[in-house]
Amino acid sequence: MEKQWWQKEVIYQIYPKSFYDSNNDGVGDIKGITEKLDYLKSLGITMVWICPIYQSPMADNGYDISDYYQLNPEFGKMKDLEELIAQAKEKRVKIVLDLVINHTSDEHPWFQDLLENPQTSKYRNYYILKDGIDGEPPTNWRSVFGGSVWEPLNGTKEYYFHSFGVKQPDLNWENKNVREELYKMVNYWLEKGIAGFRVDAITFIKKDQSYDNLPADGVDGLVKCTKKTRNQRGIEVFLHELKKETFAKYDCVTIGEAPGVPYEQYGDYIGANGYFSMIFDFRYADLDVASGSEWFKRVDWDVLDLKKLIFTSQQQIQKAGWGATFLENHDQNRSLSKYIKEEKNRNFYSATMLGAMFFYLRGTPFIYQGQEIGMTNFTRKSIEEFDDISSVDQYYRSIKEGFNEEEALHFINLRSRDNSRTPMHWNDQAYGGFSEVEPWLGMNENYKVINVKSQEQDSNSILHFYKKIIKVRQTSEARNCLIYGDFEPVLEDHPTIIAYKRILNHQEVVCYFNFSSKSQPVELNNHLYDVLLNNYKEKNTFNSNQQYELKPYQALVLQKKEASCYE
Repeated sequence: MEKQWWQKEVIYQIYPKSFYDSNNDGVGDIKGITEKLDYLKSLGITMVWICPIYQSPMADNGYDISDYYQLNPEFGKMKDLEELIAQAKEKRVKIVLDLVINHTSDEHPWFQDLLENPQTSKYRNYYILKDGIDGEPPTNWRSVFGGSVWEPLNGTKEYYFHSFGVKQPDLNWENKNVREELYKMVNYWLEKGIAGFRVDAITFIKKDQSYDNLPADGVDGLVKCTKKTRNQRGIEVFLHELKKETFAKYDCVTIGEAPGVPYEQYGDYIGANGYFSMIFDFRYADLDVASGSEWFKRVDWDVLDLKKLIFTSQQQIQKAGWGATFLENHDQNRSLSKYIKEEKNRNFYSATMLGAMFFYLRGTPFIYQGQEIGMTNFTRKSIEEFDDISSVDQYYRSIKEGFNEEEALHFINLRSRDNSRTPMHWNDQAYGGFSEVEPWLGMNENYKVINVKSQEQDSNSILHFYKKIIKVRQTSEARNCLIYGDFEPVLEDHPTIIAYKRILNHQEVVCYFNFSSKSQPVELNNHLYDVLLNNYKEKNTFNSNQQYELKPYQALVLQKKEASCYE
């Protein structure tokens, strides 16, 4: 595909409530991001994606927007954002915002007017309303966050629709007026000077207009709404129009959160004329559960399973266009806790091996805050300690499915979105240097050991190795190969090693990642390669069979000597 500027970026995702609290009220803010720009620049970051900072009652931590044009006061004022954009630009760091246009908050003026004037409101058709049937909801669809997708509209026989939380009514994209309002808002933010958007839950904007019941799939008598509300036929009309009226007018980047899209449709989404610059593929991130929305349906996976999902994703995206590679985000648990099953093996080697493994895949890499220092899951002792509404729902659904409270809590601790939302560990002082007061969400107690300050002072830390990982991709002679090169699988059947090549114009980089706590032999002619990256200082040795010994959790990235990947 044609080269694009956003393919070269290294993107850092910030969850603003938990990044840095500049005014010591327990909540992270925009000024806190500005204060840490030098840290991000020193890491090698070129672009920052900030989760929603718009005005919101925070029922779903900002993904329930009550005013698209105002900032939530706890994050700061518009002048703070303008200052952030300006200072970031001076440091050659771009800013990407979240775009949430499937739904609003129920406290948005449009919905508030509907509540006050259910029959006469000019915004009545801005949302999805249906009559109940014999006092019951219109369909038996279950929302992503549990319970019916339908909520009674007070004082009427009607129900309003919400794919996610009760306080997140879905917008009616069938209404042209809704779409035009959204397009105007998107263009407003692009005119502000942001580099683009990560587009939230975009495959939910089109619903099956038949609104038929389906066979129940749970003890609650409901069925997943995704079968009727995600990536439905006709969504292409909306997505083409969205791009035409907004994104196509600017030299911006768009990253779609597009679950439910089959690989055969990826060309429509990320091809030469696709709706977005790139999309996330969640298949390998969700390998530990049978369904991304049912955490109690656990899957006993192995490295071969992970490898197959990654390789398939890479090959399918390569056919279609460009992807966004990641290990963590605000909706996932911590990758070190997920992909390294035994706690005793979660260390410098496994963390850096994971980091390099995902970073050199074909696509634009995303680092989630704290990933670069090896932050881990945080075990909570009761359901009352959780903030995430999805976690609370999963806990009670687990119990309804027949699990006891201890089992339910175990599932939630493994998968809770709160795992990635705990405040950032800046130092070993009280509250990890995030704030001088108790944070909005409980801290992971290991901040005294895992924190930025201690790792900045240690040249052998995870943080310093992430800097090396980034530097190799961005500035080494192999950079063009690692950014634009084709992906080719290696050792597809090996039970504990994930290996692949990046190839550009007959140039080659080969990457080996040992997911085992034991050394693993590989067939490798070391004389043909130069080492680009190695998370071990000591050299590898050959065994008695003249096989190269990969050390436990080793990351080894090699450049073929015959020619440089440099163009």
